[in-house]
Amino acid sequence: MTTHMRALVLRALEGPAALAATTVPVPAPDDRLVHINVEAAGVSYPDLLLTRGQYQLRLEPPFVPGSEVAGVVRSAPDGSGFALGDRVMALTTSGGWAERVAVAPELVAQAPASLDPVRVAAMVMNHQTAWFALTRRAQLAPGETVVVLGAAGGVGSACVQVASRLGARVIAVVHREGAEDYVAGLGADEVVALRDGWMPRVRELTGGLGADVVADPVGGDAFDDAVRVLAPGGRLLVLGFAGGGIPSIKVNRLLLRNAAVVGAGWGEALRRDPCLFARGAEALAGFVADGMMPPVTERRALADGRDALELLERGGVLGKVVLEV
Repeated sequence: MTTHMRALVLRALEGPAALAATTVPVPAPDDRLVHINVEAAGVSYPDLLLTRGQYQLRLEPPFVPGSEVAGVVRSAPDGSGFALGDRVMALTTSGGWAERVAVAPELVAQAPASLDPVRVAAMVMNHQTAWFALTRRAQLAPGETVVVLGAAGGVGSACVQVASRLGARVIAVVHREGAEDYVAGLGADEVVALRDGWMPRVRELTGGLGADVVADPVGGDAFDDAVRVLAPGGRLLVLGFAGGGIPSIKVNRLLLRNAAVVGAGWGEALRRDPCLFARGAEALAGFVADGMMPPVTERRALADGRDALELLERGGVLGKVVLEV
């Protein structure tokens, strides 16, 4: 019987440089959990924050990072809906950068059969966040206009794809050179460069009306313009602060436009209602059946997890980077 497995372990809260490839004990037997052979694991911004002790969940090293996986079920509790050999996706929070994980059944879902494990792992956090934000928090209606800031990043890419599948007109805003073609390929109706002054261009594209929804995973300096570009009755989705700064707002702007700033904390919602994971996975499976392909621009080996995180930290990833296990 195998007692140890390959994994990436964070030795200290010092960022990606503190990661080391080694062996660790396999998860202990527990018939309450779904045990999964990991085939692929996503690399996400929360993983990066965890390595520096800057995430809302603080783990003390040593620990195995990795928040999202795709793989094959080894064993599952009776009545869980999972069985030996099922191909699944799972939210792990940590522990995903290893050959095996054990996860509560409510945080596991069947994987779309048409996707390989790398594509499945790519959609766990980003696309669930986008689906939750756009449907549950923004109450997006078909035909509305959605502006996506940071559209070339992981969450931004997912918002472009999901908003498009929900029947919205999508205006994608990018700041990286060479990202326009990539984002257009995700289904954006128009792509606007941040450097060219995106707010006047959005107003022009909307006939002066502005956006019904702005999805903002960036924060920072773009936030004030995001408020200004909202149409009357518009909703600004706060998805994160990849730009580094946490902005503030003068609420009189919201009053005058009957607009709203809406928090979209998928992780917190999931803690209160774990069944949300299955509902999101079912909706995303429908989008995949309709042709959505989660973007993966970097595939790395498990041992290269440190390099993958460093690339993410430098802003060098379009869409998603995934580790093949």
